Amino acid sequence: MKNWLLLFLLLNSFQIFAQLGFCKGSKGDPIFHETFGAGTSTGSPLSPGTTNYVFVSQDPQDGEYTISDEISLTIQGWHPFLPETVISNGRALIVNAGFSAGKFHQTTITGLCENTTYEFSAYLMNIYNRASMDCENGGIPINVKFEIWDETDTILLKQGNTGPINSTNSAEWEQYALTFQTQVGQESVILKMFNNGEGGCGNDLAIDDIIFRSCGDLTEIIAKDNPANPYRVCEENTPVSVVLKATPDFSVYTGHEYQWQVSDDNETWSDIAGETGENFSTPLLTSSTYYRVKVAEDAVNLNNNLCSSASEAFFIKIILTPEAPRSLGNISICSNEDPQTLRVEAKPDETVNWYDALEGGNLLAEGSLSFLPPEAGTFYAEAVKNEFSCTPGPRTPVSLEIFEVPNIVDEVLQLCPDAVLQLDAGVDVMQYLWNTGEITSTINTSIPGNFSVTITTQNGCSEVKNFEVNAVEEALIAGINSEENRVIINTINPGTFEYSLDGVNFQGSNIFEMVPGGIYTSYVRDLQQCFTATLEFPHIVVPRFITPNNDGYNDYFQLNGVSYFEASETRIFNRYGKLILAAKGETFKWDGTLNGRPLPADDYWYWIFIEGFEPIKGNFSLVR
Repeated sequence: MKNWLLLFLLLNSFQIFAQLGFCKGSKGDPIFHETFGAGTSTGSPLSPGTTNYVFVSQDPQDGEYTISDEISLTIQGWHPFLPETVISNGRALIVNAGFSAGKFHQTTITGLCENTTYEFSAYLMNIYNRASMDCENGGIPINVKFEIWDETDTILLKQGNTGPINSTNSAEWEQYALTFQTQVGQESVILKMFNNGEGGCGNDLAIDDIIFRSCGDLTEIIAKDNPANPYRVCEENTPVSVVLKATPDFSVYTGHEYQWQVSDDNETWSDIAGETGENFSTPLLTSSTYYRVKVAEDAVNLNNNLCSSASEAFFIKIILTPEAPRSLGNISICSNEDPQTLRVEAKPDETVNWYDALEGGNLLAEGSLSFLPPEAGTFYAEAVKNEFSCTPGPRTPVSLEIFEVPNIVDEVLQLCPDAVLQLDAGVDVMQYLWNTGEITSTINTSIPGNFSVTITTQNGCSEVKNFEVNAVEEALIAGINSEENRVIINTINPGTFEYSLDGVNFQGSNIFEMVPGGIYTSYVRDLQQCFTATLEFPHIVVPRFITPNNDGYNDYFQLNGVSYFEASETRIFNRYGKLILAAKGETFKWDGTLNGRPLPADDYWYWIFIEGFEPIKGNFSLVR
């Protein structure tokens, strides 16, 4: 028996609470909206007959109410403030429930439409602060019942209970709602609110944003050939007519009446005469247009926006062919400058592709208002729409011109003492500006230093040529290395010099190859030929080895070049310093023997004495 009683109570509770619920379809604009006013002070009392609670201008006690944006002025167990709702901010109705359950608020709603479904909603909050622990077990929950009566207060149209709303540790609004339907000829209802609980510690509530609005089906418009919204059409495919269909979801209405509307801006809507069916064919369109459909259960309500619902707008968007992008200017640069980017402007819903021809051609870059060309030339910018692939607009030519600058080579020059050196820019028909202030193509200088000239072309391109003028350093010969057929002239001081062995033919290298033996004069001069140093030296071609085996090759140690000297002497020593042979004149020749006996393979040393020169010393190898 107890189990059956429990089941009955649960089912009865479900039937009561289940009557609360939000409109599942399309909601109209509010017909009634009670915000209890704005401001930071206490509001005025409710109209007579609205409540049997007592109005106070402070925190209310049991059986009292106030209208304010502040709470917890004297009752410390309440939340310290009222948070903002998602709809309005300001005052709210603050109720401290009486000790007995009963009605605490009643108001009449007028201006309704007959035979129409409405949603009633309100924000509620348990204002007891659970964290204060002033009441046991979080205090008595609030529990509110809503009743909707006809204007005669004799027919209950709908009711619902919130059920227990427990206290929380932070102030939180919660919205509750129920839907109801007016009867034929009915234009007003009475809203009643009841406290289901009893007074005591807790059961204190705030209520705000009481709203009544029509409730209708969610109606979607689709095009029969393409369900996309917006419905996009390229300008080249206009004029176009589109067949539209209204598709309500039957969440509220059981029957449907329609009125199609049109708008240019999605704000101001006009009825389309005679278009009251489920389907609608637009006229031939050449410009973007919005359509929607008003839906009501009763045709008489289609003329009142507060008594009908409207679909979301269906947008037929005509995508205009883009205009040619606007060039931000052709660019001219000098060949010695960094590359420059070409730029254009287009509309926000467009992007730009770049080509190498006015029509057709190769795609060089896409999706950019700028382009960095790899070389000089004319390039073409074409605008395309971002959202849809339509015919692109005309192309805009943008050019990059590159002016060549002179080919400049810096110079390093030598200045002779007491001489005047001419510095030449080396380029004709230009503008010149030297770092000395002169503006001619050439200048003269008698002092060393760094000079520069800025050379500017007729196109305004400039390049700088630098001159390093150094005082000539006189060459000083340190000595001559004479080895086999090679002669190396060494200088004491470093510098840029020219070298010669005959005073006529000069070269940049100080090394001479394949030089026959003899007496020579070495010449070293600076590039400006200010100074020339000379040194006479003997060049004796000494073999590096001998192979005395009578094969006709390298059988003897003999010298090439001693014939140029009137007096010479050559001496041969072994590694221990023992004199092997000494002889004078150009006829000196040694066959690798001592007293007719062959000497062993080894290294041997020679001294060559020539009158007037330092001795020439070295070694050679005897190979067996």
